[in-house]
Order: sequence, then C-alpha cells, then structure tokens
Amino acid sequence: MQWTNASEFFAMGGYGLYVWGSFGVCFAAMMAEPLLVRHRRKQAIRQIQQSKDA
Repeated sequence: MQWTNASEFFAMGGYGLYVWGSFGVCFAAMMAEPLLVRHRRKQAIRQIQQSKDA
C-alpha cells in the first residue's frame, strides 16, 4: 500500500481502528505488567516479613 498523506496512513485502508487499537492494547499490557510485578513482589516480601514476625 502507498499512502499519500498521514491521514491515509492512520486510516490503514479502513482498518485503522483495529490496527491502532491492537497496538494500544499491546502497549498498555506491556506498561501494566512491570507495575503489577513490582506490586506483587512488594506484597510477597511484606507477607514473608509478617510471617517471620509471627
């Protein structure tokens, strides 16, 4: 495909919503995963410390 301007590129021949939407979902998942891992790690460490104190 050849695009003559930016709006045609982003429209992706009528499939832009699906293409850019899937990129957006993938990006969100890749950003959320490290945050969730960090939260679960802190939670696990806290739980281990509590079990040692008990």
